[in-house]
Amino acid sequence: MAVLSLTLVTLLFLDFTGTVHAWFSWLARIQFLPAVLALHVEIVVALVVLTLLFGRVYCSVVCPLGIFQDVVSWLSGRRRGKKSRFRYSPALTWLRYAVLVLFVAALVAGVGSLAALLAPYSAYGRIASSLLAPLWAWGNNALAYLAERMDSYAFYETDVWLKSLSTLLVAVATVVVLVVLAWRNGRTYCNTICPVGTVLGLLSRYALMRPVIDTSKCTGCTLCARRCKASCIDAKAHRIDYSRCVVCMDCLDNCREGAIRYESRLKHRHSPGAKGEITSTTTGKTSTTTENPKTTIGKTSTTTGFADAAPAETAAVPATASAPKGVDTSRRQFLTTTAVVAGTALLHAQQKKLDGGLATIVDKQPPARRTSLTPPGSVGQRHFYQHCTACQLCVSVCPNGVLRPSGNVVRLMQPEMSYERGYCRPECTKCGDVCPTGAIRPLTVADKTAVKIGRAVWIRKNCVPLTDGVECGNCARHCPTGAIQMVPSVAGDPSSVKIPVVNEERCIGCGACENLCPARPFSAIYVEGIELHRAV
Repeated sequence: MAVLSLTLVTLLFLDFTGTVHAWFSWLARIQFLPAVLALHVEIVVALVVLTLLFGRVYCSVVCPLGIFQDVVSWLSGRRRGKKSRFRYSPALTWLRYAVLVLFVAALVAGVGSLAALLAPYSAYGRIASSLLAPLWAWGNNALAYLAERMDSYAFYETDVWLKSLSTLLVAVATVVVLVVLAWRNGRTYCNTICPVGTVLGLLSRYALMRPVIDTSKCTGCTLCARRCKASCIDAKAHRIDYSRCVVCMDCLDNCREGAIRYESRLKHRHSPGAKGEITSTTTGKTSTTTENPKTTIGKTSTTTGFADAAPAETAAVPATASAPKGVDTSRRQFLTTTAVVAGTALLHAQQKKLDGGLATIVDKQPPARRTSLTPPGSVGQRHFYQHCTACQLCVSVCPNGVLRPSGNVVRLMQPEMSYERGYCRPECTKCGDVCPTGAIRPLTVADKTAVKIGRAVWIRKNCVPLTDGVECGNCARHCPTGAIQMVPSVAGDPSSVKIPVVNEERCIGCGACENLCPARPFSAIYVEGIELHRAV
């Protein structure tokens, strides 16, 4: 179930067709922090009740970052041949709550970039969109290339480009830290840094259902502690730190004596039908053995059964030891294939920069906007930056390359709009449909075309009719609201070259004029953002 959840959430960031979002976008909305920021009270209440009933199930089944760490930890155990490699470590309570206070303060102060660094769902979103999505797109482009050679259009090429170097570096640093910690110590990040884990850990202290150690059966083998990826079982003291327990049930599955049970904390220790049987103390163990000798016999035979099974487990070790050779080969094949696909994609990208194979096309450069552009549905800058956790989901689904992570220090990694690769088409509402935090509210097509997010500004010195003395009018022809008109550049001379005039009241800031302007490297007309959106 956890692996399926991780796969579907990952596909939300990889799928550029919108197919996965139509069915599974709710997986992003049930993440804890997005639900809180979007004020989805029913989801927050459901997650709180789930934690109070069963413990931190959310961290094991729903949170993609937590599941990702489990996968890395599992691979580490398989690679190193050490499944029992963990040990109990005391909780760093001061650090956990210090990070939580810092996180809440950043949210309240509107410093979204700092909060985004710590938010678990957002951290995984950046890993998926910055590191996995390019590989996915290159693989798709390779299939599209092969399909085209067979006269098939089952696949189509998609652009692969670096949206933000700073966000890529943050994603790389995040995945390195997570992999190192999970490879060595399992869920260290979840139980030390993650603010959501700290909040749910506080609630799970009072969970109704919880793993319980039966001291009458425990032999002190410490196997449960050595298999606990949360390092929360103190086997010597027979204690479990429920604030860190993620209810993975590994301790129950690996206890040979059946000394750990998942039961209600309200369950009575004395069973009415069993006279003198007390399972929580050593005295109870003596009483049980005395009154019912068959219990001791059954326990002896059970121990013998495990002793008989041990050689089989030992005999399987050589087969496992021979696996790395095959793993290394597949790894080399994977790296070789990736290099070929990447080289092909870069070659095609370079070819696209040639105008008929003769002249190099100069890439457009973003203008220096005084006010950044935020997507329609975001209400305005204040609302957008307070609610956005920089998960990059809207960036991943934007079909026109308009959204990309900001490089501004204050708004680092939070999306902003720019029109070098495309413009915000009136019929597209994907960013609002997938945003799980409410930073971008869903809009209908009719509502979107009536929302003003910026205003077009004409730059006389860049305009082609004036610099080259030729007719253009691209901006006026493609303006969806008719906000641009072409007028003679010389008053009273109808034969003079025509230049654009912007009607700011009709302009909605979609960026069609900026994107389609032929001037290079800077457009002769660009869109300046406004802090608060309004209807036109």
